[in-house]
Amino acid sequence: MRLLVITPHFTPDTAPTGVVISALVEEWCRLGHHTHVVTSLPWYQEHRVADGWTGRAARRGYHGTATLTRLFPFPVRKDHTGRRAAAFGAFTAMAAMAAIATRGPFDAVVAVSPPITLAFAARLAAWRHGCPMVLNVQDVFPDVAVTVGELRSPRLIRSAGRLERAAYRASDAVTVLSADVEVNITAKVASLGHPPVVETIPNFVDSENLRPLDRLTDYRHEHRLGDRIVVMYAGNLGHSQPLDLVLEAARRHRHRDDLVYVINGGGVRFQDLASAANGLPNLVVVGYQPADRLPEVLATGDIHLVLLKAGLASASVPSKAYSVLAAGRPVVASVDPGSEVARMVTDAGAGFAVPPDDPEALVAAVEYLAGEPELRNRLGAGGRVWAEKCRSSRTVAAAYLGLIERLGGP
Repeated sequence: MRLLVITPHFTPDTAPTGVVISALVEEWCRLGHHTHVVTSLPWYQEHRVADGWTGRAARRGYHGTATLTRLFPFPVRKDHTGRRAAAFGAFTAMAAMAAIATRGPFDAVVAVSPPITLAFAARLAAWRHGCPMVLNVQDVFPDVAVTVGELRSPRLIRSAGRLERAAYRASDAVTVLSADVEVNITAKVASLGHPPVVETIPNFVDSENLRPLDRLTDYRHEHRLGDRIVVMYAGNLGHSQPLDLVLEAARRHRHRDDLVYVINGGGVRFQDLASAANGLPNLVVVGYQPADRLPEVLATGDIHLVLLKAGLASASVPSKAYSVLAAGRPVVASVDPGSEVARMVTDAGAGFAVPPDDPEALVAAVEYLAGEPELRNRLGAGGRVWAEKCRSSRTVAAAYLGLIERLGGP
């Protein structure tokens, strides 16, 4: 097959979406499929074009046998909603022109959302190359933005809803990460004249790279965590994650010398969380770590927190939960009851799912696990067994190829 991929991030960019799509492209190439990627210049970590990549608005290159077109991303921080929307529009226009100009033929165009506007760039490219278009939805827009309060205006919410439906109408298939999200989007496309196929293809877990390691890591030494029980949140520090729960738990446990809370990551809330840590001796806030340190970071945590605001389970899946299970560490998941992550943690025997936005439940679960080291070991082992059976990048790549064939590919 010949595949054209339009994605906002790609290696060496550090965005989780970029990590997933890069691994899929590598698998497609390994299987002998030619892949061309239209993406951005690396910018995610510092919200500016990375050093060594400035000076040109577009670059051509290679990633293994895949060919790439990298475009200026118009970087804007997430807390600038209006400017961010304009930046998405500008990048989408550039991506559309690049995808249309790329020499075909192609058997399918695969676009990644957010931003959902890339669906329209992909549709134009699919018309140009005479092939089906698949839209991969990592987070549902505008549901996430509405739930976390980024979109409040009824007029803007209605406009965003129309944009979302237009994106689905432009797609031949929409892939989502969980059954909860599939139900959500299936209901939205039901009224369309020719609804797209909606199919769940979860993200994968890299159980070969992410393995259980000794808890006494260099990371633990660097941040003076000692032999204390580390309760860790490692991931995006954004509005979808109720990180005030971690602050409240740390406040309630500030008298305990055996517990320390660690928040590790980058995002719009980094500065206010770092400021809060100045007044809490048992809270450590650490900036984003390079990808090759992820196994060490996860190994440092004795208990990991997975947090998602109430109502977001049908719009977003915190993929960090898969990584924690692969690392063999127990999980306390503060998520919607019955959601994909809640079921996963329970089915894997890897930890506890507690109601979202409920500090009492979160603190109680942490206290219980802190006092049961043998139970922590058993839960971590259960998560590892589950992760080893989980989908790999190879099976996920094959699932996309099978979907494309059913849509009328080769």
